[in-house]
Amino acid sequence: MRLLVAYLATTGGADAISVGVRLARTLGARLDVCMVVPRDRTAPLLPAANYDEVLVEQSEQWLTEAVDLVPTDVEVTTHVVLHDSAAQGLLDEAERLGAAALVVGGSGGGMAGSHSLGSVVNELLHASSVPVVLAPRGARHSTAVRVREITCAIGTLPGSTELLDAAVRVSADGSLPLRLVSLVGLDRSDDPSRVRATAHAQETLDKAVAALPPATSVTACVAEGTSVESAVDSLDWRDGDLIMVGSSRLAQPRRLFLGSTAAKMLRVLAVPMVVVPRHDG
Repeated sequence: MRLLVAYLATTGGADAISVGVRLARTLGARLDVCMVVPRDRTAPLLPAANYDEVLVEQSEQWLTEAVDLVPTDVEVTTHVVLHDSAAQGLLDEAERLGAAALVVGGSGGGMAGSHSLGSVVNELLHASSVPVVLAPRGARHSTAVRVREITCAIGTLPGSTELLDAAVRVSADGSLPLRLVSLVGLDRSDDPSRVRATAHAQETLDKAVAALPPATSVTACVAEGTSVESAVDSLDWRDGDLIMVGSSRLAQPRRLFLGSTAAKMLRVLAVPMVVVPRHDG
């Protein structure tokens, strides 16, 4: 298994490396760390061709520094890609390498709690055909060596089956406990909604238990609150946790689209989020 880390020589890049290392150890994967160099740029004092060479050389130096952030027990390879679009360059490289997921960090724009979604990350979240892992700000300071537990935010919208299947696979591959969560961001007096959420959580729990090895720990709960944010915030989160969410029903088949619920969750989450693409036609 290969995991592609989109790297920038910033704290966000270091956060992405940290989460990538954690996932690689958990899943027995190797890391591919990539920087995309924009083509067709000009500089006041250098011909365009020479400027490209300067950018590639600088990127290779930054990637050498990135490798120093990866512990020796994790296999790592670096790549420099020339492309007009940073997002498309990453997607093309992920496809070329057969990467199972793309790991990205904050890039300084579109603040959402501990997550910072810049323009490139937003493009990836609308176009990727592989899961995108969002590393929160400060992930580089985590002391977690591996993923501790997977939380899967379940629902009834299109894409929920693919999400559950993906969470079950990761749980089994990494021998990880799986927590299934149904979010109820409603007034607490709305008993019918609470009953429906509880029943759905139990139904999904039964499916997951049937698909997992008997020794795997699976739990299910309903997180309640007056909003999605307060429902998520009511859950217990620990260092090393990871949450998996599905794509919006607006997503094209085999593509991502960060839905409004997941976007609200990002405002309060301080753990990595994996956005899983839809695969139905």
